[in-house]
Amino acid sequence: MTRLAALASLTIGVPLGLHAQGVMIAPHQVFMDHRTRSTSMTLYNPNSTPAEITITTFFGYPGTDSTGEFELRTPESRDSTQPSAAEWIEAFPRRLTLYPQEKQIIRLLARPPAGLADGEYWSRIAVSAKGGAVAVAGIDTTKINVGLNLEVRTILPLQYRKGRLQTGVTLSDISAKTIGDSLEVRGKFVRQGSAAFLGTVRGTLVNDAGQIVARFSNPIAVYLDIAPRFRCGIAGLPPGRYVLHVEVTSDREDLPAESVLPIKPVRDSIAVVLPSER
Repeated sequence: MTRLAALASLTIGVPLGLHAQGVMIAPHQVFMDHRTRSTSMTLYNPNSTPAEITITTFFGYPGTDSTGEFELRTPESRDSTQPSAAEWIEAFPRRLTLYPQEKQIIRLLARPPAGLADGEYWSRIAVSAKGGAVAVAGIDTTKINVGLNLEVRTILPLQYRKGRLQTGVTLSDISAKTIGDSLEVRGKFVRQGSAAFLGTVRGTLVNDAGQIVARFSNPIAVYLDIAPRFRCGIAGLPPGRYVLHVEVTSDREDLPAESVLPIKPVRDSIAVVLPSER
């Protein structure tokens, strides 16, 4: 029997119920405290076939490329200034078979080095799920069985915290340009404090009458300095002058309130001109 291996999906910190052999995972972001040094996550297989699960850890954090798209950065070599927890986070069990409609609790234990300094340390948890082969259409299967052996890989962020931590963010270099029926908004976000900033970016576009005519809202994670881009729909808006207000807060509806480090809102504004032709 011939099988072709394929990587079906790669995700970064997003709760998912994937097709094929994907499993559902909760929570979608993991926090660990130095006092307890343990936590858990739950896997659920919603599919009709068993899934072979493997759990590993590695060092990584979100960044942005030159176009403002988010990417997962995984340095091959690290120095002592990079706060990695990947080497001392263990999952129990690391390998298992998850049968259809079955749940499994995974224990995560931390074994940090002695004398670990106060601060926040980062890791990524990779949950790989393999299942049965998916038939390939258009091939005569009377003599040979050909299929795709799918593997779905879900990646979750983990933050290990020791001591009293603070975070913050500065916002600068806001820019906006029209691209079709959207306003592309860019800005530079610089993290402050001893922990990654987790929050929300909101933008409101205001006309000359002071009315909000368009808005956007996106969750954001600032581990190191980033320059992301956001899209704000402007379809149907007349040409003319507007003001774009951008606000960064520590609100995150998808995370437990006790895990979010609060900040005072950060705000900035720029003038925007929508052209007549776009």
